[in-house]
Amino acid sequence: MPLARGPAAAEPPPGGYRRGSAGYRRASAAAFLAGAGTFALLYGAQAVLPLLSDDFVVSAATASLALSAATGTIAVSLLPMSSVSSRWGTSRVMTVSLAAATLVAVLVPLAPSFPVLLALRAAQGVAMAGVPALAIAYLGRTIHPSGLGGAVGLFVAGNTMGGLSGRLISAAVADLLGWRAAFAVVAVFATGCLAAFWWLLPTRADGDAAAPMRTATAARGADATAVQHVIAHLRDPVLLRLFGLSFVLMSAFVTVYNYLPYRLLAAPFTLSAAVVGLVFLAYVPGSISAGVAGRVGDRVGRRAVLWAGVLLAQIAILLTWPDVLACVVAGLVLFTVGFFGAHASASTAVSARAVRGRAQASALYLTAYYAGSSLGGSLSGLAFAAAGWTGIVAFVTCAVLLAAALVHGVRPGRGGAGPSATRA
Repeated sequence: MPLARGPAAAEPPPGGYRRGSAGYRRASAAAFLAGAGTFALLYGAQAVLPLLSDDFVVSAATASLALSAATGTIAVSLLPMSSVSSRWGTSRVMTVSLAAATLVAVLVPLAPSFPVLLALRAAQGVAMAGVPALAIAYLGRTIHPSGLGGAVGLFVAGNTMGGLSGRLISAAVADLLGWRAAFAVVAVFATGCLAAFWWLLPTRADGDAAAPMRTATAARGADATAVQHVIAHLRDPVLLRLFGLSFVLMSAFVTVYNYLPYRLLAAPFTLSAAVVGLVFLAYVPGSISAGVAGRVGDRVGRRAVLWAGVLLAQIAILLTWPDVLACVVAGLVLFTVGFFGAHASASTAVSARAVRGRAQASALYLTAYYAGSSLGGSLSGLAFAAAGWTGIVAFVTCAVLLAAALVHGVRPGRGGAGPSATRA
């Protein structure tokens, strides 16, 4: 059955859709909406972590598991999702993934206890894994290389805006009606994104989304090929550095956003939950930076953009150290810009480097990304418990310095890189 209802339901031209074409706009917009819906569901929980601590009487580090449970199961589900896409097609898997995650979201507000909440969030992570696992690979197949950076940047911008929307909606609703209502309203938002995504996505954009399911023999062959791709990617030194970069950057990023609300709710700031929720508006310049980074990387090279993002993140986290609200907000904005610029550039570099097995390469990159979110977001809670925000600054600084070492190792021409891959 066709997966789209729009006029662009057709095969992309040879080489993919070029920037400015109707197919480019539809495919990019569909990916944007998929990211927005998925990340609203994923990160809406982050804005209500202090409320979960109060309601269930758990520590900040324990409450952070409401996010880590979802990101952790995403991490372990990405490679299986890429394998499923070999049989079913990326468009179909992405659609079912977002739909299933939305259905589970309806159950989350009904959780009677914290362990049940964690179980539902873990199930939601498995359900939503198809979108982050396949979206960049989908764009790599359907978008012409000359416009790929902008399209991937737009997808990352969708992730950013989804994360922003989920957090803002959760914070505003939770301040008035509690965390259960917050989760419910975010589920409604994600449903709207799902409907628009389903309508926009070109039916045969991945070459097999509308085709019948493959035979058992063909499926086994696809699985064997996928395993070969995974092994090849894990032997590629440039890709390994990009995967490591994904892990450490996301560890730092989720750490800042997990524990900053606790800091701002306490003395000397003592802000209200609704006002604290406004700090997530830092995602707006982050969204802009993702798209800009993709386009700039297409022109000047992605390695230069990676360096800029990492250096900006280090300066920014130090700026948040003093107990001065203006410094904290400015540092948060700059940190978010640096992170998303680096993330957009690194994810595009992975797609450009992996000429074959893009779905598996994207899945490995994002496995590291969500593993960093899950492990870093929880372990950094120990630093917060031990030393407050100073512990967070120290943790993030270590992560950023490690990221700088990894960027230094991504060199043009290294590891047999081709022209497009070397622009990492």
